Amino acid sequence: MRHRPLGTTGIDVTEVGLGTWNVGGDWGDVSDEEGREAIRAALDAGIDFVDTADVYGDGRSERHIAHVLDERDEDVTVATKAGRRLDPHVAEDYDYEHLSTFVDRSREYLDQDTLDLLQLHCPPTDAFYQPETFAALARLKDEGALDHYGVSVETVEEGLKAIQFPGVETVQIIFNPFRQRPADLFFEEAKRRDVGVIVRVPLASGLLTGALSRDDTFPENDHRNYNREGEAFDRGETFAGLSFERGLDAVEALREHVPEDLTMAQTALRWILDFEAVSTVIPGSTSPEHIRQNAAASQAAPLSHQTHGAIRDIYEKYVFDDVHHRW
Repeated sequence: MRHRPLGTTGIDVTEVGLGTWNVGGDWGDVSDEEGREAIRAALDAGIDFVDTADVYGDGRSERHIAHVLDERDEDVTVATKAGRRLDPHVAEDYDYEHLSTFVDRSREYLDQDTLDLLQLHCPPTDAFYQPETFAALARLKDEGALDHYGVSVETVEEGLKAIQFPGVETVQIIFNPFRQRPADLFFEEAKRRDVGVIVRVPLASGLLTGALSRDDTFPENDHRNYNREGEAFDRGETFAGLSFERGLDAVEALREHVPEDLTMAQTALRWILDFEAVSTVIPGSTSPEHIRQNAAASQAAPLSHQTHGAIRDIYEKYVFDDVHHRW
């Protein structure tokens, strides 16, 4: 597995990491053992960067990670997130008092005295214009509760604002063939400032696996059922902000451009990794086989210019008008 530097943290991480939203919840029912086995499969595949959040299953994901790491000897960087428990409309609550409470719980659940990386979890936009929020993160670092901090954002504008604060070493952002806007100004600025870029939702909630069809239905407790119009949280987290039907149209157009030696999911991950500004991409899955296939995308050759051009053409035809200006 190839590694890349994670911004100014001094940590090199595998190009493909593991996202554990699936392990914690909001993707249908997943047993404890299924969740732990997914993490084991990632480590077995050579992955050494695992991303989680305190709200994934109300700490369930964090506890699974701690359980598996206690069994193993690998040196793994664990990034967690905090802030999603707060009212998303009240930026003032993103302060030291609240964040320190969340951090202490994550330290307990992950069984870490010091968190490797804490990310502010998609706070309201106003919080990015609130210096005291970032002062709280700096204080937590000074106190030894965390080694590094960054942000997870919904929009390019939030990412650009966040990296103006000098302590922000990483930005987690949605980027995939159906969400291409970050590749413009944001990647340029992140690279210039040596900010680590962590790519989430790389497979557009499963659309870019090529395995979904128009007849598919999703469990009641799966965000692909209950958040299609942004009813629960930002719409862009589900199917990259596309309607399910429009997304499937784009997937069909993409099929003929998938290289013979790659799956569609691997093609999407390889496309992301072809951008130098990306530090790591964190697909989530509870299937050990899919996790192994995702990890293998790191070893694949870069996609051809023709394939990149075709993916851009598909984006402009099927996606641009619905998505580009929003995120």
